[in-house]
Amino acid sequence: MQEVWCQMPPPQTTSWLLDKLVGHFLEKTCVNPTFIINHPLIMSPLAKWHRQKPVLTERFELFINKHEVCNAYTELNDPVVQYERFAEQLKDRHSGDEEAMALDEAFCTALESGLPPTAGWGLGIDRLTMLLTDSLNIKDVILFPAMKP
Repeated sequence: MQEVWCQMPPPQTTSWLLDKLVGHFLEKTCVNPTFIINHPLIMSPLAKWHRQKPVLTERFELFINKHEVCNAYTELNDPVVQYERFAEQLKDRHSGDEEAMALDEAFCTALESGLPPTAGWGLGIDRLTMLLTDSLNIKDVILFPAMKP
């Protein structure tokens, strides 16, 4: 296992490493429709914490044929906790993790006005098209030419 860590390019933030490990060891096994549930808190900055396991979140992803088809979670509606999570993500972003979120103060301010319990569900037509056409890269099915290689 030590060799895997040595071969990982920067940034080696905890969330980035977890994402790469899940992609390498778990997502590749999801050929049949598979739900990956209860993601670690550090991996889901917009998701609400799990009701029984506070280090996890109320989130799931649906994988079919080794591809993520859907991502869904209970929305975090606490402005203080959201700000703290954005601040943690910002540290990772400054370490070079381009997937880490920036600090969105306007969003946190909007949350202060109140957000009822909500949930998000994302099933992109692009991902569904990937599944139906057995494409390996999302760029193969995107309609917008500027996004293609």
